[in-house]
Amino acid sequence: MAIPKNIILVIIGFVATLFSIVFATPGTATFYTNYVPSACYGSTPQGTIIAAASDPLWADGKICGKTFNVTCTGPTNPVPHPCTGKSMVVKIVDHCPGCGGTLDLSKEVFSTIANPVAGVIKIDYVQ
Repeated sequence: MAIPKNIILVIIGFVATLFSIVFATPGTATFYTNYVPSACYGSTPQGTIIAAASDPLWADGKICGKTFNVTCTGPTNPVPHPCTGKSMVVKIVDHCPGCGGTLDLSKEVFSTIANPVAGVIKIDYVQ
């Protein structure tokens, strides 16, 4: 008896999700609102689905242009339940030396994955 194709696709999707969860890196995220100029692209706008990398990720700019899937995993402060349950893929376009998180997300991205009132959230991110 053959297994239906739709069952196989569901299994593949489930396994892929498990791999992304297993290989995700925990961190924190903040947000910013001035996107140009950026350390990676100067005065060339890169849209709003973007992020800036903190010092530990910056690696002298080698991270520029890389994309990360970012998911809110919880609060870092008393704002209850900041996460929306959504994830977003962001492009690294800037450096945020001394920022308060692993990634400094555009306000548009932060607002999609979490309540901006939280200001700082726990995240998982994977390239």
